[in-house]
Formats: sequence, structure tokens, C-alpha cells
Amino acid sequence: MTGGSSAAAPARRPWTRAAQVAGLVALLLVAVVLGTGIGSVLISPGEVVSALWRGLSGQPLLGDDVIVWRLRLPRVVMAVLVGAGLSVCGAAFQGVFRNPLADPYLLGAASGSALGATVAITLGWARGLIPVAALVTALGAVSLTLALAREGRRFAPTRLILSGVVVGSVASAGATALILRGEDRARQVLAYTLGDLGFSGWRDVLTVLPYVGLGAGVLLLLARALDTLQLGDLTARSLGVPVERLRLLVVVAASLATAGAVAYVGIIGFVGLIVPHVARLAFGPGHRALLPFSALLGGALLVLADLLARTTPLSQVGIVTTLLGGPFFLWLLRRGRDD
Repeated sequence: MTGGSSAAAPARRPWTRAAQVAGLVALLLVAVVLGTGIGSVLISPGEVVSALWRGLSGQPLLGDDVIVWRLRLPRVVMAVLVGAGLSVCGAAFQGVFRNPLADPYLLGAASGSALGATVAITLGWARGLIPVAALVTALGAVSLTLALAREGRRFAPTRLILSGVVVGSVASAGATALILRGEDRARQVLAYTLGDLGFSGWRDVLTVLPYVGLGAGVLLLLARALDTLQLGDLTARSLGVPVERLRLLVVVAASLATAGAVAYVGIIGFVGLIVPHVARLAFGPGHRALLPFSALLGGALLVLADLLARTTPLSQVGIVTTLLGGPFFLWLLRRGRDD
């Protein structure tokens, strides 16, 4: 399903690719307008667009403009950032490991983040310090995974995956132990592990942006090399691709973006696993298109999932993405078996 034949994929007409880009951009814009306009106070799409224009052009904010700019838009922008970042990272991990089950949490970033957040919550730290603790432990978990998986200068995919499983299991066990000792704060920890965009403000958006932007930007620059890697390590080396350096760079960039995202919004499942598959089925396996298309699709999906979460009893965006992603993934597995 990851498609090892990306190099042999038929060329697409420029106008077809342009139409695909335009369609995804339109989908993202529609999602942003709907996510900004729908809530306890309903704001029409026209009013949302007008409010956005007034804010961007520096005009005074009128009426519901304050709701748009100070309450809803930061949450929507955060959803776009996180959805895009997780989707790009998932696509890159599936490519670099040539494994359709790879996702951004493969190397322990999510479990490490949950451990840090749990420590901060159970100790009663201020809310502003919780994402910092989550970020530090997420990056620490990934660093430990890399240290355990290293063989000289090599990072074998199997050792990376197994090390990530071990580190993630240990971190999860530590978080569970802390939750059991601090039952009064268990609900707050559970909310974090299910993902929550509700507290996102502009300061949080600006904090997450460098992590996701830098990590995703590096992955986009490596798209051509990821295509070559689908031919196998030996073939890629014969074509001049530094396989070990590429694998390490992809892991570091994807882990940086993932850690920055989950530290501030919690663990949102299935986005980084499912979106790359959808993009691959719709637009082909070539990473030069797959990565940016996954970003656009993932951003739109998470905005709509968050809209569904805050307008229904589901409440947590992670519940929505799991309910949507689980059945789709089962269909994907069945489709692969039938093929």
C-alpha cells in the first residue's frame, strides 16, 4: 500500500495536478470558514470572510469579529497546523520505513509526550508548563529510541521500530502509574491523551509553528530522495542517495514536528496514519505530490473533526478521528488483502 513503484508512476498532466491542488486548497478554505463560523454563536460564511478581511487589512474589528479572531480562529489555525504536520510526518515515516502501518508516533513521541504531561499535571504545575514538559519528554523519548537503535552509523528500520515500541511502552507504563497515584487529576490527563484544541491561543500557535514548519519543510525538501528510497536501500545507494543519513534526517525532522504538535494539543490518533493513505490512493505514491497533498488534506480533516467534536457530545477531537479513522483503516486492510 505504500507503493514501491512511485518512480514508475505515470506522469500527470500539469492541468490535472493544478486542478487537484486547487481542489484541496478550496477544501481547506471551506473547512476554515465552517470551523470559524459554527459554534454557540452562528456566524455566516460571508460574515466570517468579512471579519477575516478586516483583521488582515488592519481595520477595526466589528461585532462578531472578536469571536472570530480571538476565540475561534486560533483554534482553527492550530488544527490546520497539527493536521498538516501529523499527515506529512506520517507520509514520510511510511515512505522511509516502507511500512503502511507507520505513523508519526512510531518512535515514542506520543508516549513520551503523555508521560511529561502526566508528570506536570499530577504535580499540579501551571497549565503553561504542561506543554513544555510534554515537549521535553517527547523529544527525550525519540532520542532514547535513536540511541537504542543505533548500530555504529546505521539506523536499521527494524531496530528503530522495535526500539520505539519498547520506549513507548515504558513511557506509557510510567504515565499509567502516575495516573493511578493521582486519581483526582486523571480526567485532565485523559483529556490530554484524547487530544484537545480548546485551549489553543495565538501564543500557542506561534510556539508550535516553528516546530511543525521546520520539520515539515525539511521533509518536503527530501521528497525526491524518499521516492528513490522506495526502490530499496541497495538501489538507492547505487543512485547516490545517502540512505542512513536520509533515514536519520527524516526521523529527526518528523519527530520534531510531531513532538511540537502533540505537546500543545495532546495525542490525536489516526490522522498521521490514515491521511497519507487517502492522499496516496487519490493522487499517487510520488512523495513530491504526496507530502504537500497530505498536508492540505490533513489540515482540512482535523479542522472538520474538531468542529464535529465541539458541536456534538463527542467533545474530544481524538475521539472523532478514531471513530472516523478506525473503520477506514479496517476497510484499507480488507482492500489490501483482496488485492
